[in-house]
Formats: sequence, structure tokens, C-alpha cells
Amino acid sequence: MADTLPYPDAGQSSVSPVFHVCVTCRRGLPVGNDPVQGRQLYDALLGQAAECDFSVQPVECMAACSRGCIATLSMPEKWTFVLGELGPEKLSDLLAYLQLYRASKTGTVMPSKRPASLSDMVIARLPSSLSASQELS
Repeated sequence: MADTLPYPDAGQSSVSPVFHVCVTCRRGLPVGNDPVQGRQLYDALLGQAAECDFSVQPVECMAACSRGCIATLSMPEKWTFVLGELGPEKLSDLLAYLQLYRASKTGTVMPSKRPASLSDMVIARLPSSLSASQELS
């Protein structure tokens, strides 16, 4: 993946990153009374949000069940990444990835720079929304 965005002046934001986590992800586990894996991941991230300066939002079904748990990570003027194969057991590695994402001008963190447990977690990357001054007429 190229480390460029589809528009200029990217990566200049001081806004905190945002995780959106599918709270209905079961990671292929059967329906039962146990807490849903996606909800556990959301709760684990929520417990670290203030200390690590990010926000986390719940989402019901991100339609990528075969790759659950699913989350996205985004910041204004950076690529948004759709992440899969996550779970609460990967919390510390996910927080390390968050810091690399935050430090990157465009949000791109190459697989060789990610914690080993997250080397193949990227499902897709999406361009950030265009600002009002960049919108096409």
C-alpha cells in the first residue's frame, strides 16, 4: 500500500483517534450466554480510552463476521483502517498499533512495524472525509 492520501495536506490534525468496534461480533462462536467477544473488546478499549487519549464508539454489526472481531481506527485527514481478527486478548498490541497510527502522517503502519499478532489484521483502508475546503463541486 502506498503511504499517500488521495488529497494534499494530510496528517496535520491534533484530534484524538477513534475506534469503532462491532459489539455484536462473536468471532464464529455460537450464540450463548457468554459475553460477546466484540463487546468484550469494546469494554477493554473503553477502559483504556482516557489514559491513552482516544475515543471508542460501539457499532452493531459491521458486516464482516467471518473476520471478527471487527473495528475501525480513524482520525481526520488520515486513512481509516478496517481491522479484523481482533479480540480482548490483543488489547496491548492494539494500543501499541494505535500509537504507531497516531504518529504516522497518513495513518499507514506497515505490517513489519505492527505487533506480530496484528500483522494481517487490515481488511481495508478508506480515505478520510474531505474537508469543506476540499469537497468537489
